[in-house]
Amino acid sequence: MILVAAGASAVLAGAGAAVPAAFAGPARDTAQQQLDHLVQADGFPGALASVRGAGGRVREYTSGRGVPTNGQVRIGSNTKTFTAVVVLQLVGEGKIDLDQTVEHYLPGIVRGNGNDGARITVHQLLQQTSGLPDYDDVLFTRPEDLVGLSHAYFEPRRLVDAALTKPPSFAPGTRWEYSNTNYVLAGLIAERVTQRPIGEEITRRIIEPLRLRDTYWLGVGEQRLRGRHPQGYVAVAPGAPWVDVTEMDPSLGWSAGQLVSTPADLRAFLEALVAGKLLKPAQQKAMMTTVPAAAFEPTEHWDYGLGLARHALPCGGDAWGHGGDIQGFETRNLVTTDGRSAVVAVTGLPTTEQMVADVSNAVDAALC
Repeated sequence: MILVAAGASAVLAGAGAAVPAAFAGPARDTAQQQLDHLVQADGFPGALASVRGAGGRVREYTSGRGVPTNGQVRIGSNTKTFTAVVVLQLVGEGKIDLDQTVEHYLPGIVRGNGNDGARITVHQLLQQTSGLPDYDDVLFTRPEDLVGLSHAYFEPRRLVDAALTKPPSFAPGTRWEYSNTNYVLAGLIAERVTQRPIGEEITRRIIEPLRLRDTYWLGVGEQRLRGRHPQGYVAVAPGAPWVDVTEMDPSLGWSAGQLVSTPADLRAFLEALVAGKLLKPAQQKAMMTTVPAAAFEPTEHWDYGLGLARHALPCGGDAWGHGGDIQGFETRNLVTTDGRSAVVAVTGLPTTEQMVADVSNAVDAALC
């Protein structure tokens, strides 16, 4: 679910020094221990979390210097779940057909180098089975690009056009492979159908009804986080220091990764979604019908629906979530159907696969 790396090669590039932890509460429970491990052992600059336990009690956690409780973070590819909800709401309204082609809604846009929008359906975009190449692999070819391009503005069509300079990875519908290009196209389809910006539709259809006060779509050219937030960092080479990239242009993510939120807001959104409060039953079923997605995370047992992933918990049962990476922040999250939920965010992009796995493991531990 990496948003801004040239595959794993750029994100998994360098490590920073560990920062001592600061406890957020008196009880050193499992969730706090996991966050402290992310900072003290893995070397993330900071971590924060929001957890709802089996009894319904919500607790907020932090670890690391200068990390505010429930601070605003860039949530990267969690944006895809919001975009998928908008598209599926439009399906429920009869304005989009999941089985219709991309060419039908965006004529002439997906063509070239073997890529053909007439052979790709909206459903395949949302399920990451289109075979379309990922624009990240074209635009971000070196670890240094994570810093060097952090202030670059990318129009959505530029992202798509970059992806189409490469051939498809496979024939549509024959495999699963994560590609940010799919969700930029989904956002463009939503805009074409509604005649309104995708950020406005996400705000009107999701953020405002759920009263997510710290979740917002940044405007064109807006690079600063608006509310209380931790600093976000990138390490660009093995052993390199953390570079502050808190202020950056998130347009490279657009409908695949532009949103800002907090652990508590993101948890509330996912709880409402899994509880069926945002979609009609037919679209809810479609979203939660999955295909195997072993490469979604370095941890095991993942399947991918339509912008929502299912994970088999190590303590038994399934949970639902997504996760996201963007310069400065990584976020992982899961919600169970029996009311447990956890969101964990770290304030730096991971530099090893073990760091990625440990963030996911922290969410598992908080739920188990």
